[in-house]
Amino acid sequence: MEVASIVLAGGKGLRLGKSKALEVIGGKRLLDRVIERLRQVSRRIMVVTSREQVDLLTGIDDGEVLVDVYADRGPLGGIYTGLVASPCRRNIVVACDMPFLNPKLLHYLAGLCEDVDAVVPSLSPGTLEPLHAVYSKACGEVIEAQLETGNLRVDAFLGRVRVRYLEREECQRLDPQLLSFFNINRPEDLERANQLAVELGI
Repeated sequence: MEVASIVLAGGKGLRLGKSKALEVIGGKRLLDRVIERLRQVSRRIMVVTSREQVDLLTGIDDGEVLVDVYADRGPLGGIYTGLVASPCRRNIVVACDMPFLNPKLLHYLAGLCEDVDAVVPSLSPGTLEPLHAVYSKACGEVIEAQLETGNLRVDAFLGRVRVRYLEREECQRLDPQLLSFFNINRPEDLERANQLAVELGI
């Protein structure tokens, strides 16, 4: 069964002070790095952003750019926008600031979504990674109902759908250092990402 990918690129990057998607790591833009890895898992890639930032993303070489259906609704609104547009039942959802995504881990997550509505890593008790997960298209209706209430917590709707959680050890079988979950919020994260790109040769 085909899998689509949804990249959330609508954040304002307030802590970093600029748009994260266009930051360069190891000679490649962050968004291009993300798409490059997703391309190994799915053919349909959708990049969701805000209306204010859509012009910044016109130069991406791959992927369809979508504007948030619900403005100013954060990542949850972005997930909804991607799910509504997706032609696929299974949808990988990642943030645009994850430069070291592991295609094998993403493929594994997608494979687990056959009989559930969502597959979400849980790296420690009470800590979820809902922006590195797989959601069925059916989650869109549940998310829309939550958006209408004004609750923007990304993990709040999970109690209303069938979820398969992946524990830390299960993720580490395919991504021992858990670099898939490294994301960039501050300038020091950007510096560390450049160091890792050199060390890993990617």
